[in-house]
Amino acid sequence: MSDDIPITISIPGGPSVETTLGGLKAAGDAAAKGLLPTARGDASNLAATIDRARSLFSEGDYQNALWLSEAVYDQSKAAASYAKRMKLSDELIGKARRMQGDALLIETRAKMALADQFDEAQKAGVVAVRGRPKNIPDENVFRLEDAGVSAKEIHEARKLRDAETKEPGLVERAIAARIQAGLEPSRANLRSAVGTASASKEERGDNFYQTPVEATRTLLAFESFSGTIWEPSCGLGAISAVLEAEGYEVILSDLVDRGMANADGELQAVGDFLTSQPEAPGEGPDIVTNPPYGEVLNDYVAHALRVHKPRKMALLLNLNFLCGFDDDDRNFAMDDNPPARVYVFKRRLPMMHREGWDGKKASSRMNTAWFVWERQEDGSYGDTTVIRRVDWKEFQDAAPLLPGAGGNASGVHFDEFKRETPRKTLDERISENEAQALIWCADQACFDAVALRRAIGVRPSTAEGIIHWMLGKRLIDPTEGGFKISEEGWLALQAEAGVLMASDAVRRAVV
Repeated sequence: MSDDIPITISIPGGPSVETTLGGLKAAGDAAAKGLLPTARGDASNLAATIDRARSLFSEGDYQNALWLSEAVYDQSKAAASYAKRMKLSDELIGKARRMQGDALLIETRAKMALADQFDEAQKAGVVAVRGRPKNIPDENVFRLEDAGVSAKEIHEARKLRDAETKEPGLVERAIAARIQAGLEPSRANLRSAVGTASASKEERGDNFYQTPVEATRTLLAFESFSGTIWEPSCGLGAISAVLEAEGYEVILSDLVDRGMANADGELQAVGDFLTSQPEAPGEGPDIVTNPPYGEVLNDYVAHALRVHKPRKMALLLNLNFLCGFDDDDRNFAMDDNPPARVYVFKRRLPMMHREGWDGKKASSRMNTAWFVWERQEDGSYGDTTVIRRVDWKEFQDAAPLLPGAGGNASGVHFDEFKRETPRKTLDERISENEAQALIWCADQACFDAVALRRAIGVRPSTAEGIIHWMLGKRLIDPTEGGFKISEEGWLALQAEAGVLMASDAVRRAVV
């Protein structure tokens, strides 16, 4: 087979490139050019590397464009993750994610181009097939490794290419939408957004999976809510339909406008829950929903508890939400404001199949649970979580608790647990931490946030907050190595000591 066979590659959303069979085979030697180690070793200027990858793609050098873009994707993903973990500025996080998105777009287009090349080579009869005898001589063979991708990547690239062909610009818009929403533009989310994760876009519809009816029926067998419930991620109404059937009035909203309406004909609201605010002061509706998972989940739960402060809230979550320590929002939801009850499904729920699925039904591969938060009389969410294992099959036909002021039939009675001392309020706990910090600082020549945190036993964010508070009150002064107590700090300590001594004298006189 002659190396001069011409091949034209047309890239959806990109240029058309003329090449030859010899050019395809020669591309298999790309690793010998030394470009890959250079790209992966140079993390000093990701933007320049992206420009280089873009140029290589325009020149038709898809293998090297792919390798360079993969390197930038990995490095910018790590940079964004680090920036978020270290609570750096939104600008830095956004910049890293934009570079990740640029790299993902080039990477995806390069893979689609390589899939086209491989398909053209197949048509030309120069692709090796499995088995014996060999269908073409070794010197003319074109293998997947020559294209620089695996069989799985070729398969996924074909589906992305087909989706892009039907809707030009789809991939770029999907990536831009993630960045605009402040989310990571990842490979997995791209496949999901375009609708190629496991089925065609036509098969997947809006890529939406409904909550099993069995999950909501089990919840209502154990929990009663106020007469009005807000479903802020209503989807196609899988949860709200069960709630309304049992007499609840449901307020619907979702990030996506699905044209849903409640039983009274009120259309769903459309908006991002993470930017929502209470409509009016005072008691808002209870919340029941199956929230979006992924990186937005921790923010979602913390926003509900921090901003809306519902009297009662039930969320269907992955059981892994019980774990984790490296996210302040997760700690806020599970440690500072723990759920009162967690109903763990010991039998996995039915699979959340896509809408209209008529194939074989299966069990979910995820362990899930209802997490129920309930505000206490003191305004907090308490400090005790009771976990109960339940089997949804036992509650498919169970009578639900009636809508009303709330309550539960979990078999747990909290009045059995008596406190000998009253629970401290949040303000009292903060004041105590501040007093401990100031007393400790008085004994230090110099200190920093890490030393303060370890000394008084608080979280890093709390220690940083205390330092900001003391700086604002001028109780400490910054030094070259950290901070030290100021003259105002000493005066505050002396005043505090005077109050304590006076109180003690009064107590002794009374006794």
